[in-house]
Order: sequence, then structure tokens, then C-alpha cells
Amino acid sequence: MILFENALKMALQTGKTLGIEKIDFMSSVGKVLAEDIQSDINMPPFDKSAMDGYACRHQDTGNKLTVIETIAAGYFPKKQVKKNECAKIMTGAPVPKGADTVIMVEHTRKLSENKIIYLGDSSASNVCKLAEDIKKGDVVLKKGTLLQPRHIPVLASVGATEVLVYKSPKVAIISTGNELVEPRFKPESSQIRNSNAYQLISQARQLGLEAEYMGIAKDTMEDTRKILVEACRKADIIILSGAVSMGDFDFIPLVLKEMKINVLFHGVQTKPGKRTIFGISANQWFIGLPGNPVSTFVQFEMLVKPLIYKIMGTGYQTPVYRMPLNDDYHRKKAIRKAFEPVVFTEDGKVKQVEYHGSAHIHSLSYAQAFMVIEPGVTTIKKGELADVRPI
Repeated sequence: MILFENALKMALQTGKTLGIEKIDFMSSVGKVLAEDIQSDINMPPFDKSAMDGYACRHQDTGNKLTVIETIAAGYFPKKQVKKNECAKIMTGAPVPKGADTVIMVEHTRKLSENKIIYLGDSSASNVCKLAEDIKKGDVVLKKGTLLQPRHIPVLASVGATEVLVYKSPKVAIISTGNELVEPRFKPESSQIRNSNAYQLISQARQLGLEAEYMGIAKDTMEDTRKILVEACRKADIIILSGAVSMGDFDFIPLVLKEMKINVLFHGVQTKPGKRTIFGISANQWFIGLPGNPVSTFVQFEMLVKPLIYKIMGTGYQTPVYRMPLNDDYHRKKAIRKAFEPVVFTEDGKVKQVEYHGSAHIHSLSYAQAFMVIEPGVTTIKKGELADVRPI
């Protein structure tokens, strides 16, 4: 077995992009930019009012002011503001020539049809200056940005309605085991429902990936080989769950060797997920995960997800926070790096959830994060800080 950090490093070193494509910006969420995005305009494109009020000269704010015109958003001023004059102006409208200040409408009093007076002692300019936010030619989004909904208005604002992005990998999911039946069937005495496949599909789709379920491979060399060969025809990343240990019916390591897949590691010093296997062949990646559901979930989040993002053209690091424990933590064996499910408390601490081990699928139902316990650590006292990775 190798250290988790070494396994992650080895996996990431194999990551490479799969090409570039141009897509509509409204289809780009979850994709990674393959180009810098530059602004084709200044923003604001003119001196702009930050609020509803009256545009005037700051030196005249203590005087009675004559209203010479009304400027709505979307219209350009027709008149220049001179001494003791002002223009009624709406938020977002261009500030007229001669004016350098917008006084808020609620801080004025109307004296007559076209006369107002400012009631405040002083006034901020309330003017957004030309190109104050972005200058024409400025880079607004950098190559390698993982596009999220917050980036869409930025693309829209600079007219980037088509963008170059890195192609996302296609994923194939395979479950293994004679004991598995699909969720729609009620298991018999020796069977269990297949949950891993649907968990992994959901995790992949959450990243915006196309994930295809290949079915359940029976515990034979022939069936494992057949379904794996079919997956290789359809996907860039093949993720298998189960049959990765050293038992009589754990055929995945044997089939990968037979198919001349270059296995970089088989066994990681982590809990859960120690029998994880990782291999590569040309432009394909093979990840075999243990059959217990918490193992598959954890290793996808901690190992597979960073690799996927590397292939998509960006770096990914799970955020880690140092947070105090709500209760004492203790474990007997401390050989491996451990990831254990926790929740956040209202007073800013982390609390362990009921967790019986990697087969305890329901421990994930309400978990909000994983507490990371390093090798050699057996005890963390209440109130002491621990590393926490949100899910």
C-alpha cells in the first residue's frame, strides 16, 4: 500500500486534457475555459448614476437648483448642467456633462415644479466612473476557470456567447458481484441491492459529466472482461466498484493485467478505501474502488474528483478547514489516514455522526463533511482542532 498523498499525486500526474470545443455560453456551466475571456467594452461604458436622484455640480449642493431635464436609464442626456442647475436622473442612466455628483432624491425637497434643494450636509459623488470596473481588453475570466452560474453574467456582459472549453471526459460505471441485484428488485436472502453504481453516477453527473451505467459484472473472469471491454469502447474513465481485494472472486486486478492496463498502484493507506486500484492505458483511466458504499463515496470525492478536474483542464483542491471538535474522538488503530463523516454544529464545531464502518451507507445521509485523521493519531480531545473537508 502507498500513502494517500502519493496515490493522489500519481493519479494527477496522469491527467491530461482531451481536446477543445466551442460551445454556447449557456451550456458552459461545469466546463473549464480553454481561453482567456477579454472584455470588448468599457464597464461602465459611461459615467453612470449609482442611484435615483439629481445630477449636479458638487460645489452647488448648498444652493437652490433648477431642474433642466429628466434622464431615464437607456437615454442619453441632451443638456449640459451649469451653475445651480441639475438633472433628475435614474439609477444606471448616463451622468450629463458638467455634473460630477448625484444627490439622493430622498435627501432633497421640492420647492416648485422645477426647483429643488439639497437637505444634506455633504454628498458622496454616487457616480460610477467610465471603465471603473473593467477596461476594454481586460481579462475578465482566465483560462482554466471552472465555469459556475456566477460566471454566466460575466460572459454575457462582454458578449462572449460562444466560448472555448476543454472537452469533458465520458465516464462508465461498472458494478461487480453475484450478490447484487438492481434497486427495483427485492433482494433474496443472499443478495443486496446495488447502490454503488447509482451513487457514482450521481457523483459524476454532479460534475456535469456524461456517465453511463454498464451494468453488473458477475464474479467470473469472462463476464468481468466482457463488460470492461465494452466500457472501454464508450468512455475515457472507467470506474468499477467491488472485486478489487485479494479474494477468490476478485477478478478486476487480474482482468486489468490481462488487458495490459498499466496499474500504478493497488492499495492505499486510507480508511475507508484501502484496496483502491488505479491504472492507465493510452487516453483512458481505470479506477477500481472497494465494494462498500462509504469507501466508493469517499474515494470518488478525494481521489477521483481531483483527477477528473485535471482531465477537464483545471486544478481542484478540496477545501480544508480547521475546526474544533464537539466531543472527544478516539480510534484503536492509527495506521491509515482516515476520513470519517461529521456534521457542523450551530456553535461552529464538528460532531461525529453514528458510523459503523465503510458498509454503513446511512451514515452519509446527513453528513456534511469528512473529518481527516492523519496516521498515528488515535485521539483528538473535545475542543481541539481537526481538519475538515466539506462534502
